[in-house]
Amino acid sequence: MSTLNRPAPTRDPRGRRLRPKARKAALVVHIVAAGAWIGLDVMLAVLVFTGLLTSDPGTAALCYQAMPLLIWPLTTSGLTCLASGVVLGLGTHHGLLRYWWVAVKLVLNIVLVVLIVVLLRPGLQEAAEFGPQLDGEPATVDLSGLVFPPVVSSTALVIATILAVYKPWGRISGSSRAVGG
Repeated sequence: MSTLNRPAPTRDPRGRRLRPKARKAALVVHIVAAGAWIGLDVMLAVLVFTGLLTSDPGTAALCYQAMPLLIWPLTTSGLTCLASGVVLGLGTHHGLLRYWWVAVKLVLNIVLVVLIVVLLRPGLQEAAEFGPQLDGEPATVDLSGLVFPPVVSSTALVIATILAVYKPWGRISGSSRAVGG
């Protein structure tokens, strides 16, 4: 398609919008980061459930020691998802606080990233320190609390995906002056 036949990017009088190629690039980054985040949560769930349910102390120790390796990838994918979502919100007609589904996704993303840093990281560090203590013995410390982070995060990320596809609930009332609106 020649440049003469391409439609000009729509301009909104309330703010600057992303050009189509930039919007698509940000959308790809957002989708890949979210997919990576879901995949990392699944990996964490596999490590947690294997560590808790296996009868082999060596396998459990290995699972517990491997868990903290996921902290930085989880944090990075969460922050990348957050940053690309903000770029998309500010650079498209959806805005950051114009539609309920966008606002809910934004809150979910922020809460999950904070939970990774504040709650998950210390819990996984504790599990990693406990792993070598198994030394062929059954676990004596209750690490069942590690079940909740991957379950809660995976559920929240699936909800965010559903919101992005179905875009429910409509506009936030009075959102014409909202951030990104």
